[in-house]
Amino acid sequence: MRFTSEQHLDDGVLEREFALGEIPGTLWMPESAAPAPLILIGHNGGLHRREPRLVARARQSAAYGYAVAAIDAPGHGERPRSTVDEQARADLRRAMQAGEPVDEIFESFVGPLVERAVPEWQATLDALLSLPEIGGPVGYSGMTAIGIRLAVVEPRIVAAAFFAGGFVPRAQREEARQTTIPLLFLLQWDDEGNSRQQALDLFDAFGTKEKTLHANMGGHAGTPWFEVDDGDRFFGRHLK
Repeated sequence: MRFTSEQHLDDGVLEREFALGEIPGTLWMPESAAPAPLILIGHNGGLHRREPRLVARARQSAAYGYAVAAIDAPGHGERPRSTVDEQARADLRRAMQAGEPVDEIFESFVGPLVERAVPEWQATLDALLSLPEIGGPVGYSGMTAIGIRLAVVEPRIVAAAFFAGGFVPRAQREEARQTTIPLLFLLQWDDEGNSRQQALDLFDAFGTKEKTLHANMGGHAGTPWFEVDDGDRFFGRHLK
C-alpha cells in the first residue's frame, strides 16, 4: 500500500489517498484516536469513492472514532471500464428506455463484479490491518451484493450495514442464508428502481439471528441522514 496524499480536515479527521497496485482508495482516520476499529464502505452503481454523500458518511464515522476506507471497484470511479462493462451498461440503458426486463442484464454485470471486487477488498483489508493506527475489529457498510459475499467468506468482518437499493445476484441471495454476523438493513420504501418485496424477502433470508430492518419513506436517494448516526451506533455495539 502506497499513500499518495494526506490532508488534515477541519472536523479533526485525517484523509489519506492510497494505491494498492491498481486499486485506488481513500482512508479517513480520527486524528486523536489510535488504534481505531475499521469500517469498509462499498458504494453502489457506478459511483466514485469520492462521491459527496459517501465522503460525508465516511467523515462523520471517522469523527465518531472509526477508521473508514473506500476503494473504487473494478470499472468504477477512476478505474477503466472493459468492453464487457461498457456493453452491459449500454444494454441496461437500452432495456430501461424500452421498458424491458433488466434482471438478467444486472445478473450478467453485478455477478462478475462481486467475483472481482471481493478479493480486492480482502487484499485492501490485509494492507489496512497491517497499519499500527488501525486495530480492528472490522465492519462493512454499503453495497449489499459485495457485502453478503464478504460477510460469508471474510471472518475478520464482524458486523455489516447493507443498503437495499441495489441488485443482488442469485448467488448472493443464496449466500444470504449463510450470514451469521449482526446486520443492519436499510430500505427506502418507495425506491423507484428496486422491488420492495425482493428487499423484504432478502431480509427474511439472512441467516443471522441478529438483524434489524430500518425502512424509511422516500425514493432511492432519499435515505435520511440520521441513518448515518444510527449506523455508527450499530457499529459501536459490535466494533468497540
